[in-house]
Amino acid sequence: MEKRILGLDPGLASLGFGSIRVASKGEVTLLDFGIIQTLPKTEIGDRLQTIYDDLHIVLEQTQPDLVAIEKFFFYRMGNTILVAQARGVVLLVLAQHRLPIQEFTPAQVKQALTGYGNAGKHEVQAAVQRELKLDRIPRPDDAADALALAIAAWGG
Repeated sequence: MEKRILGLDPGLASLGFGSIRVASKGEVTLLDFGIIQTLPKTEIGDRLQTIYDDLHIVLEQTQPDLVAIEKFFFYRMGNTILVAQARGVVLLVLAQHRLPIQEFTPAQVKQALTGYGNAGKHEVQAAVQRELKLDRIPRPDDAADALALAIAAWGG
């Protein structure tokens, strides 16, 4: 049985998404990836509305069976509240679509993809490239991070 997994890397300026398909024999295929981007000088409510609207479109296009999302942890205090607000919108949209979610800390994603919880960003991106048999590392970074989340949920 085929399974579609969508990875989401929440952020206010750039929310990464990456979609994979896992075949019954465990073969993984890249379906889509990209970012939902909001403009910095736009009002916060409008930025959150963009995330809300665009994420609905991404879900309709990718039709996931499971969504993997990064577990929230503190970066810089000034950025924390904005990221938390964006993540709240993401969780709301996922609940509206009644999608099961699986949360991962960055260390869990690194462990799943590289075998080392303190792996560097480039090591994780190289693992994404290798697992999906891509010619190059997906860009931008937020999309590659989202694909890493989807692969971690697959557990291949």
